[in-house]
Amino acid sequence: MEETVEAAEEVEEEEGEAEGTEEAVEKEEVPEEEIEEAEEAAEEEEIAEVEEKREVEKKKKELEEEIVEEKFYTIPLRRAWISPRKKRAPKAMRIIRSFVKKHMKIRTEVEGEEEAEFLVISNEVNEKIWSRGIEKPPRKIRVRAAKDKEGVITVHLAEGD
Repeated sequence: MEETVEAAEEVEEEEGEAEGTEEAVEKEEVPEEEIEEAEEAAEEEEIAEVEEKREVEKKKKELEEEIVEEKFYTIPLRRAWISPRKKRAPKAMRIIRSFVKKHMKIRTEVEGEEEAEFLVISNEVNEKIWSRGIEKPPRKIRVRAAKDKEGVITVHLAEGD
């Protein structure tokens, strides 16, 4: 019988604690105006994020539409290894530049009456060549060369590399 009395007292104490927490919650209530303002701000942020995503998608589509010609090449860099140790990575970059110029048939100002075409090597290709330092560039590299409407050729690292 003592056990039931003790159990009843414990239940009453828990109920008392629960009531105290409810009162504390009621005292800390935030005015409805502040809640509405916070909800409106959250909605505006979501709308802004959606708009930013749409703008990024449009830019990607524009870039894809501008590409006139795109080719994948595996460029051998073994000639860079003939150079002295401290000149191999710069030599590899020069090899990539000359290879793409040759295979993508870049016009120069002297050859054509139109504007000269430019060659841009992306930062990811540069980082791949220099990843092991100046002395040990890779033996070969797979790249994607894309020519846009203005004749600018951009060299990117091929997918998966």
